[in-house]
Amino acid sequence: MGASRADKEVYFEKLKELLAKYPSIFVVNVDNVGSNQMHQIRVSLRGKGVVLMGKNTMVRRALRSILSENPQYEKLLPHVRGNIGFVFSDGDLKEVRELIVANKVAAPARAGAFATVDVSIPGGNTGMEPGKTSFFQALGIPTKIARGTIEIVSDVKVVFAGTRVGPSEATLLNMLNISPFTYGMTVVQIYDRGNSFPPSVLDVDEQELVDRFLSGIKTIAAISLALNYPTIVSVSHVLVNAYKNLLALSLATEYTFEGSEKVKEYLANPEAFAVAAAPSAAAAPAAAAAVEEKEEEKDESDDDMGFGLFD
Repeated sequence: MGASRADKEVYFEKLKELLAKYPSIFVVNVDNVGSNQMHQIRVSLRGKGVVLMGKNTMVRRALRSILSENPQYEKLLPHVRGNIGFVFSDGDLKEVRELIVANKVAAPARAGAFATVDVSIPGGNTGMEPGKTSFFQALGIPTKIARGTIEIVSDVKVVFAGTRVGPSEATLLNMLNISPFTYGMTVVQIYDRGNSFPPSVLDVDEQELVDRFLSGIKTIAAISLALNYPTIVSVSHVLVNAYKNLLALSLATEYTFEGSEKVKEYLANPEAFAVAAAPSAAAAPAAAAAVEEKEEEKDESDDDMGFGLFD
């Protein structure tokens, strides 16, 4: 039975209130999430976020009713499909996402269930009697009988991610007490202050953003210099290149300015600069040796404690 008119009005008002209060919205999938697990997720989000569930038709109708005043929420409509809900928050996006996906429970394999990960059966003794060998043979799993029990020769992958679990696979995994899947709330899409993006965006490292930004600046500067079109990022390069041109003109002519005097002196007599640089280079080891010698004298005086050998 569908929701009553009064229930729908209450839901619409609740949704409008949350949209007005919180700038961030997580569109979450709740497939295979039980009521107790949902309660635990609500508790973990207390003070950080609010969970709101509802039928997709009612959610779409509620969103469309406010699009005239808030057209930005139209970005949520394409993601209202399947078993979804909303988590409203004004906290740090990464932190809230971790709270949403942290609560997971192990679940056994069920025939027809969608496999989210590859499932392998490890090699070794199963403890099962030889009469159940047919289950392994049906799945092409190599076995042998050892000490009156079935032993799997090597690890075997029986379920592949993205496929449905077959009846034989489900039966065998349950017989071996293997619960290969974990179920919990997952984030489908994130809406934040007018922007909609997939949750993978939150995995981008801050240093990667800085590196991409710097790479963009370098590209713009190179294009600006190639086109001889000045921009903020190319001004420093233009000034440096202009200074280099001034130095080149000064060296090629009799004109001299303060910045080029030292360069001309060096080119006129490079040996003088080499001789001047040599003493300073030699002085460094000598100074270090003097410091070391002074430290040794200090250590010796400390060892004597102010007394002579025969005092």
